[in-house]
Amino acid sequence: MSTHDAHPARASDEPALPLTGVRVVEFTHMVMGPTCGMMLADLGAEVIKIEPVQGDNTRRLKGSGAGFFTMFNRNKKSLPVNLQDPRGIELVLKLIATADIVSENFKAGTMARLGLDYATLSKLNERLIYVSHKGFLPGPYQHRTALDEVVQMMGGLAYMTGPEGRPLRAGAAVNDIMGGMFGAMGAMAALLERQRTGRGQEVQSALFENNVFLVGHHMMQYAVTGKPAAPMPSRISAWAVYDVFTVKDSEQIFLAVVSDTQWKLFCDAFGFADLAADARLAGNNDRVEARAWLMPILRERLASEPAAAIAARFEAHGLPYAPIAKPQDLFDDPHLAATGGLADIALPQDGAGSGAANAHAKVPLLP
Repeated sequence: MSTHDAHPARASDEPALPLTGVRVVEFTHMVMGPTCGMMLADLGAEVIKIEPVQGDNTRRLKGSGAGFFTMFNRNKKSLPVNLQDPRGIELVLKLIATADIVSENFKAGTMARLGLDYATLSKLNERLIYVSHKGFLPGPYQHRTALDEVVQMMGGLAYMTGPEGRPLRAGAAVNDIMGGMFGAMGAMAALLERQRTGRGQEVQSALFENNVFLVGHHMMQYAVTGKPAAPMPSRISAWAVYDVFTVKDSEQIFLAVVSDTQWKLFCDAFGFADLAADARLAGNNDRVEARAWLMPILRERLASEPAAAIAARFEAHGLPYAPIAKPQDLFDDPHLAATGGLADIALPQDGAGSGAANAHAKVPLLP
C-alpha cells in the first residue's frame, strides 16, 4: 500500500486532527470524488484509495490534467485491487467492514454491479456512511454522462463567464472541486448524525446541482429585478471602479473602489482633487452612471504609473487591489510562505527516473 503525504510538519504536542480515527475507503477517479477524500484526509481521516492494478488512469493524464492526481490524492493510502476478481471484492468488503465512510464517483450502476452499492454495504455495516458523487442527482438527467464543462454549459455558468455569444468555461474545475467539497461536508454531517442515531446513511453530491448553486445569485437577480443577469464581461457593475487597468510597461492590475469612503481615499491617494469635488461623482450610484466617461479619464491618468507604485498607494490607503498573477507565481507568494499555506509533496517518478519535471513541489493546503 503506497502513501502520498502532504501534511505540514506538526509538533508532537499538537492536538490530533479532527477526523483522526475515521477510516475512509474510496473508489474514485479524476477530480470530484478524490477531492472529497482529500478534504477528509487533510482533516486527519485515514483514506484508503482503491485503484486498478495498473493504477488510477488519472495518474497518466497529460496537459491540463497532469496535476490532478498529485493535487487531489495527497495524504491517502493507495491499494491496487482487481475488482473483476472475486478475491478483490472479498478484500475490499473486509476493509469496508472496518470503515466509517465509503466514497465513490463512478457512473450510475457501476458500484451496484460490483455489489458495492449502499443498499448492499449497509447490510454489512449499518454504521457506514456512503458518499456518492454523480453528474446529476436522481431525476430525468441522472443517466447522462456529465463533465464539469457539460454542467457549466447547461447550468448557466459558461454563459455568465464569457463575452455575450461566446460561452466560456471557468478557469478551474469549479464544479468537480466544489462537488467533492459538498460530498465531504455531507460525510461530516452524517458522522454527527450517526453519533445520535448509531446508523449511517447515503450522502449524494452532484456536478449539475453544484453548478446551479453557484449561479443562484444570478437567478435571484432575475427574480428581484425582472431582468436577466448579463455575462460578466458585459455586466453593469455595482461599482464604477472595479476593473483591470493596463498601466506603465503594459503591466496590468485590478483596482476596486467600492464605497464613498474609498472613493475619497482613492482621490486623495492620487491627487484627483477635481474628481473628488465633482458633484456628478458624489455617490456610488452616481459614479456607476458616470462610468462611460469616468473610466477613460482614470485609465488615461493611471496609464503612465508603474503597477508597483499604484499597488503601494492602494495598500497604504487600505484600498482593494490585486496584481494579475499566474498559477505558477503562487509557489513564491510571500503570504503563502509566511502562513504555511503550501506544504511539501513528493511528485510521482517512474522507475526510469522520468515522470514529473521535479521530484518535489509545494501543494496548496485547505484554506
